[in-house]
Amino acid sequence: MAATLKDVAERAGVSRSAVSRTFTDGASVSDKMRRKVEKAADELGYQPNFLARSLTTRRTKLIGLVSDNFTNPFFLHVFDLFTSELQKRGLRPLLVNISGQHDPVETAQMLRQYSVDGVIVASSTVEKGFVDAFRKVRLPVVYTFSRHSSSPDVNIVGIDNEAAGAFAAEVLIGRGYKRIGFMGGPEIATSTMDRFVGFSRVMAQHPDLEFTHSFAEAYSFDAGRAEMLRVLDGQRAEAYFGADDVISIGALSAMQSHGLKVPEDVGLMGLNDLEMAGWANIDLTTIRQPVRQIVESSVELIATALEESDEEHVPQARLFPARLVERGTLRPPQQS
Repeated sequence: MAATLKDVAERAGVSRSAVSRTFTDGASVSDKMRRKVEKAADELGYQPNFLARSLTTRRTKLIGLVSDNFTNPFFLHVFDLFTSELQKRGLRPLLVNISGQHDPVETAQMLRQYSVDGVIVASSTVEKGFVDAFRKVRLPVVYTFSRHSSSPDVNIVGIDNEAAGAFAAEVLIGRGYKRIGFMGGPEIATSTMDRFVGFSRVMAQHPDLEFTHSFAEAYSFDAGRAEMLRVLDGQRAEAYFGADDVISIGALSAMQSHGLKVPEDVGLMGLNDLEMAGWANIDLTTIRQPVRQIVESSVELIATALEESDEEHVPQARLFPARLVERGTLRPPQQS
């Protein structure tokens, strides 16, 4: 049988409360007592019961990791980073899938029933009603990959998607393309619409160029392929900004099915820099979103929020720069 707190107390010759304090963060215990208890625990192979401890501390260290993007390869990478980073900080992730029809209030109540200490929303398509519902039940929230705000009411971490869209347009114009297309994800996604706003703003400064736009139904390979197949039935552009790597890879497949060579016949650029974007058979030129830094910053913010009172907490908006990753789906700069 597994060793218990009582067994450790008897082996160390101390009270049960002394053992409990030793394994409780921030509790007062002398160095001598800590060494004695830890030695006894090591000898017995004792592991503290965090769930039992939470009844005393009223802290579970559970963090709800909420998203509606569990089929998108980009977010599988995001979840991998989030779970690892949370665990490194002694926090425990609770993955919550809100794909499909979910009620914000019911979701917030469920998280409260699981006694989570805070919530990280990892998505640009989760309705703000969910964030508002989490705040109403007094859960600290970090909204990752959401729309930037200069005066946020919750912590927000990500890139400036308008600036990324503008940068993408400038790259394509700089390569000498005259007919340029934007292909975004679903129109409900704040990331898509912000990238479209930035892209459109730059294109409006060049009335001599042709500009078209369309939106895929989802951030998925199939949706990107289907939308590009539809677009190619009409007059195609010379180059497209896919506004997302998964959509762009689907679009690349559609182009190849039409017998088009990339970049000889048509150029293509994505955003995110997924691992598969660099595969030799894809070789996608893309805009890198610094996901690791975004995740680390999000976890830092939620960890800080857990230690602050409501009066002390001031929501922050943190932006990270994106940069071009040059590969093989655009004509090179020197040919522009």
